[in-house]
Amino acid sequence: MNTNQTQNIKITNADPSALGLFGLAMVTLVASSQKLGWTEGLSFAIPWAIFLGGFAQLFACIEDSKRHNLFGTTAFGAYGLFWIAVAASWLTKLGVFGEAMAASVDGRQLGFAFIGYLIFSLFMTIAATETNKVLFSILVLIDVLFLALAMNSFGIMTEFSHKLGAWTELVISMIGFYGSAAAMLNGQFGRVFLPVGKPMGIFKKS
Repeated sequence: MNTNQTQNIKITNADPSALGLFGLAMVTLVASSQKLGWTEGLSFAIPWAIFLGGFAQLFACIEDSKRHNLFGTTAFGAYGLFWIAVAASWLTKLGVFGEAMAASVDGRQLGFAFIGYLIFSLFMTIAATETNKVLFSILVLIDVLFLALAMNSFGIMTEFSHKLGAWTELVISMIGFYGSAAAMLNGQFGRVFLPVGKPMGIFKKS
């Protein structure tokens, strides 16, 4: 009698969107407070950039990868790494890695990095039309933010681009908090506790 049997075990991972969006909301809230002049310096912004902007989103990226969520994996991964890079740039500017590195900083290099992320965010915005209106709104605002950051880095309309980036970052934070709350509460209660809007399906084949 053959007793060998094959069992398929399916492991279901929880949706990490609430944590990832919370990380985004927290880091943009702290960073925007500095840009808006409500706080000063970068020293206390750096830990939030590394742990919330970076690690929280990278954790969400890994978990979304296990769920075969291409959009979440790509978005959380790319923006998580962005905030770690930003934190490293701030540390360099503050002289943590030595006076020679701080003295040789060229802000235009950040400008090119922001342009690269703007390109990335534009096609992620197209992809976001298949998610929900909250995520789509965040991506549109991130497009504006990277445009403003790039302009400021290259010295183009510096006062305007600085204010545009600061206020856009704050709005991203507020929508991010909403998106995090919606992901958490909708999942927890198994119903629409906070609406996020249906996918627009603009580019989907009929």
